[in-house]
Amino acid sequence: MILVAGPYRSGTGDDPLKLEAHVRAMNQSALRLFRAGHLAVTGEALALPLLDAAGSTRPGDPLFDEIFHPVAERLLARCDAVLRIGGPSEGADLMVALARARGQAVYTDAADVPAAR
Repeated sequence: MILVAGPYRSGTGDDPLKLEAHVRAMNQSALRLFRAGHLAVTGEALALPLLDAAGSTRPGDPLFDEIFHPVAERLLARCDAVLRIGGPSEGADLMVALARARGQAVYTDAADVPAAR
């Protein structure tokens, strides 16, 4: 299982269309990995529905801070690797640092991810 980590809020000014574009980019990378035989996941796929259920009203509100990155961190603990995509992102860089500290593989290009067994 591979966590796809990339920018979510970075460079968006929290514009919903730009946020969605970032999610779409992560989902496209996850799809590429899936088609290569892997199970690829994003923290956003799990966190965003939880934020909605919790009543979060905007990125960066207290509920967002309670849920968003902690979901990704918990998910990362179950993953074998991280694929880091996109531009600057403190959150994605945190996932990379945590993965490296845990001895998990980190990739910056989907083409470098070994074939699924």
